[in-house]
Amino acid sequence: IDANGSIVEDPICYRDERTASAMEQVFALLPREEIYARTGIQFLKLNTLFQLFAHRQAGLPANTAKLLLIPDLVNFLLTGTAVTEYTNATTTQLVHAATGSWDQDLIERLQFPTGLFAEIVMAGTELGALKLELAEELRLQNVRVIAPATHDTGSAVAGAPLQDGWAYISSGTWSLVGVELEGPLINAEVARENFTNEGGVFGTIRFLKNVMGLWVLESCRREWLERGLAVDYEVLISEVAARDDFSALLYPDDTRLFNPQSMNAAIVEQLAETGQSVSDEPVAITKAILDSLALRYASVIRTIERLTGKTVNGIQIVGGGSQNVYLNQATANATGKPVLAGPVEATVIGNVLVQAVASGRCVSLFEARRHVAANLSLRRFDPQPSSDWKIAAQRFAEIEARF
Repeated sequence: IDANGSIVEDPICYRDERTASAMEQVFALLPREEIYARTGIQFLKLNTLFQLFAHRQAGLPANTAKLLLIPDLVNFLLTGTAVTEYTNATTTQLVHAATGSWDQDLIERLQFPTGLFAEIVMAGTELGALKLELAEELRLQNVRVIAPATHDTGSAVAGAPLQDGWAYISSGTWSLVGVELEGPLINAEVARENFTNEGGVFGTIRFLKNVMGLWVLESCRREWLERGLAVDYEVLISEVAARDDFSALLYPDDTRLFNPQSMNAAIVEQLAETGQSVSDEPVAITKAILDSLALRYASVIRTIERLTGKTVNGIQIVGGGSQNVYLNQATANATGKPVLAGPVEATVIGNVLVQAVASGRCVSLFEARRHVAANLSLRRFDPQPSSDWKIAAQRFAEIEARF
């Protein structure tokens, strides 16, 4: 936005070749080890740091006054207050993990305009009244706008009724697998594992890893539909549950599975490299995908336990993927830990809970989460250990080690 609060340029998202090039150039200016030590954020090409670097090279608009992330732009249009909410700000990889503020030294060394970044505020901050013209148009009186956790996973984790010592999986297109910490965990081993320390609500840190999610399955389903195959989701999952074989396993975080021309072909290619094959029927491929996701979750959970030195007692799965009964049970089997599934709309619930705490309707996030747990029906999945799952875990570990 410019100094008058007008939008001076539509959002630009640089990806692929431009951000890959930007990453190389940023690392020439600042070692990746230093960036991680300062921010604690995992390296992804889509991080704002690299997109903004590419944008600066292409040329920022001359009259730019402030950079606003999309949720902050929405809040600005509602209230006229230009700030950046903390949970989303941290994912830019430009916030100092220890202070929770913009890392000015990092910003200056990357030659970003120092005045570009708006003040960081915490989730639960009141941003002001709804603009008068909006209030009149919508016939709303005395409406105050409170900043939620504007990062979708930040709100989803806030809305997850986590029990003490439990991990979470925000399950959808991607899977975000992590635990809630009281402060960032940054060291060389954590950096090697590429875990991230994203800001949470009310003084928490979302210590997590991005894992591939149901994007793989949905991409396959789209291809099957184009081929005229009947792939009703519920029927597919039911038929998968009726099978007890582990004919094929794949590594879900293979970059070839991120956006291939054909997901089915990419899966076949990876399986061939590990000496495996699978029938091209949807049920067989679906089972391979879901079993592999569950085993990957288990691997990440074990890594979390090793890095934090704490045992994970159970797993809360939230988001749209929590409706996948087979994957929920497979996750319990693969991890050996109980799973609670739901709520599906955890992001919406987390938004409301932050507002409830900020407005005094709940005294704490703990109380708000307990209210959710008491008023929603969550389905529990207990581990069903078997020799087949143990053998599958050994096979998966060998496959994972190749990547």
